[in-house]
Amino acid sequence: MHLGEAIDALEIGLRLEASWQAQNMNKAHLVWHGGHTLHAIGATFEGAGVFGTKTWGHTAGGATPLMIVWDMNTGALKAVIEAFAMGQMRTGGISGVATRWMADRDADDFAIIGTGSQAMTQVAAVAAVRPVKRLRVHSPRPESRQKFAERVRARFPFEVIAADSVEKAVDGASIVTTVTRAREPFLRASMLRRGAHVNAVGAISPEREELQQDIFPRAGLVVVDHLPAVQNLATEMTRFYGQGGGDWSGVKLLSSVVAGGSGRPRDCDLTLFKAMGMGISDLSLALEIHNRALAAGAGRRFAHPQRVEPRLHGN
Repeated sequence: MHLGEAIDALEIGLRLEASWQAQNMNKAHLVWHGGHTLHAIGATFEGAGVFGTKTWGHTAGGATPLMIVWDMNTGALKAVIEAFAMGQMRTGGISGVATRWMADRDADDFAIIGTGSQAMTQVAAVAAVRPVKRLRVHSPRPESRQKFAERVRARFPFEVIAADSVEKAVDGASIVTTVTRAREPFLRASMLRRGAHVNAVGAISPEREELQQDIFPRAGLVVVDHLPAVQNLATEMTRFYGQGGGDWSGVKLLSSVVAGGSGRPRDCDLTLFKAMGMGISDLSLALEIHNRALAAGAGRRFAHPQRVEPRLHGN
């Protein structure tokens, strides 16, 4: 499955959400010593008769996320998917969906801030929905941005420039993606051209922030993937809108944008998409992967275990 197909699969799940045929489980999140984090998300797809969860821990040594899918009627286990690559595709793909609906149709000047494990799929997702002619890359470490720029040049035909500051990277860019683990906000409104679209996907836990507060008053359209997760965990947004009791009426769900076909308002200054990760996105891709694996005879089938009743009295 390539990213264009993943973007289409994600849109199917979002349309199900908009029609109340899919529901998200609120994200569970725990931080422990050293900034390590534990995450769990999930969703139900009533139309498809399945439910699933994805769980992972982000540690200094890495992460091994697992996606588990069950039958909604019997509780039988349908699939266990090693979800690191799937998660990259989901995170990049949801930015692709947002960019498809929220960026100017002719947007072709792209900037990405952050060069970690999620960055390449972010580039590929934007390139799948917009005619990118130039990409500018910034990461605090020169060797990281140079290496990433070389990797992008080897895979894509557009111009790639390694920029030595955030300001230089985003200057004049029509699409900006931030995918970092920054703890201090670095993207200011004054850096962004009128008409730009921003995908903010890096700060998914309370200790992280990427966006300065002056960006929000300029944003004519603010869209999120899952509002409860944003209200609970996105410090950069709760600073502006308040906690759950604040005024969030101007913030839209991506599912409503996709289902309504509304897209970018005319003469909009900035558009902003904030992604936290949600179960509907992961389950959308898991179902597509599962169906393709069955059709291709791939993967390893397992026998469903028999239920064993617990002993309540002695031996």
